[in-house]
Amino acid sequence: MRFLTAAAFACGLSAPALAAPLCDDLGFAGLLASCNRGEPIQLTLASGQPLGEDVTLQSGAYYKMFITADGSAELAITGSEFFRAIWMNEIVINKIEIRPMAIDSIEFDAEGVAELSFIAIKPGTHILRIPGSTGETQQIRISIQ
Repeated sequence: MRFLTAAAFACGLSAPALAAPLCDDLGFAGLLASCNRGEPIQLTLASGQPLGEDVTLQSGAYYKMFITADGSAELAITGSEFFRAIWMNEIVINKIEIRPMAIDSIEFDAEGVAELSFIAIKPGTHILRIPGSTGETQQIRISIQ
């Protein structure tokens, strides 16, 4: 038994990894506390326009992402690697709140706004992109530290 404990400790498995929230006193709301909220992320889905700017997020912090489609084309955004690196709180579309377990992509057939709220979890660099596009401006890199 001591061998397993020593091996687990050597591999860094002795305790669960802890997220680093943005504030010290999370209070009753936990990670959803208002002091633990990062800057909102703005993405734009528009034909021939840049998707947005690369962002860096803090693991354990709460964020909102606003995806705005202008209706100029039927466009989607995909990034399964990113969506699996976060805990999704909810997606709000037309004042309808959806609490999904996981998503792969969001597609807009017309103009509108989708608001995603989530907690960044898994460190790494993840790509969100417009499917089928190859241009650098048609994707963003989201780094979770």
